Amino acid sequence: MTRHLLSSADLSREQTEAILDTAASMHDVQRRQVKKLPTLRGRTVINFFFEDSTRTRSSFEIAGKWMSADTINLSAKGSSTSKGESLRDTVMTVNAMAVDALVIRHNASGACQQVAQWVDASVINAGDGTHEHPTQALLDAYTLRSRLGSLDGRHVVIVGDLTHSRVFRSNVITLKTLGARVTVVAPPTLMPSGVSAWSAADGFATSWDLDETLYAGDAPDAVMMLRVQRERMSGGFFPTAREYTVGYGMTRPRLERLLSANPEAAILHPGPMNRGLEISADAADSANSLVLDQVSAGVAVRMSVLYHLLAGDGSEAAA
Repeated sequence: MTRHLLSSADLSREQTEAILDTAASMHDVQRRQVKKLPTLRGRTVINFFFEDSTRTRSSFEIAGKWMSADTINLSAKGSSTSKGESLRDTVMTVNAMAVDALVIRHNASGACQQVAQWVDASVINAGDGTHEHPTQALLDAYTLRSRLGSLDGRHVVIVGDLTHSRVFRSNVITLKTLGARVTVVAPPTLMPSGVSAWSAADGFATSWDLDETLYAGDAPDAVMMLRVQRERMSGGFFPTAREYTVGYGMTRPRLERLLSANPEAAILHPGPMNRGLEISADAADSANSLVLDQVSAGVAVRMSVLYHLLAGDGSEAAA
């Protein structure tokens, strides 16, 4: 594995599967009474979040602490960036303290790639703008693999606000890497520009019709609902919330019809969920929902990523 994790495209199938296999071992730690490994003792990990986060930030913090790394959380509000300091000066200041890894979430697409050119520490992309979120895609793949087994030939449908979603971009790459068949569905106003050329190059399907995608042929093995990111919207992308729900939400009738076609179909959501908008309470809390499995997998997968980046051959941690 390379020194950084900036994009899902950085990982080959072999590397992706190695991370998921290690995560399966790390997941066992969550079932222990004492959740502690000495693997990264002496390492320092900085979680630097310029955007709000609950799941990603807390799971990275838990992952680092369970592996005995010295884990420190920083936010833009509590750092010198709130006083006008540039991103470059801020991260280089932190880097000068000889930290081992920077986990960064930033509202600008490409920010993590830029930071990786400035610092000596390993950089992990925890979400940059509308670009990518590779560890989310890894934990989604881990969750699906735990439920479905091999993803080769499995059909995964991703639905929702694709224009503003970094999760969608990373998931398409990771799922295709693992052999899955992917279809993305959104209203025309939330379908990213240039997606047709991308889908033709990378071999995934696009659709504006959710019901046709779910019921026209074989029912999908998994449906991932994406959050409508209203905080990133500067205009009207759909007439009303109700119209969006009717056309693209996982409503109770749509869930019942899906499960009648495939009783084993998995329902996912990367969170946070807008209940009643893109997903109903019936779908979020159903026996087929893997939402909490995704949260649980997040710690194990991020432990695995930290392990592969910081416990390399010949290091004190590996020894």
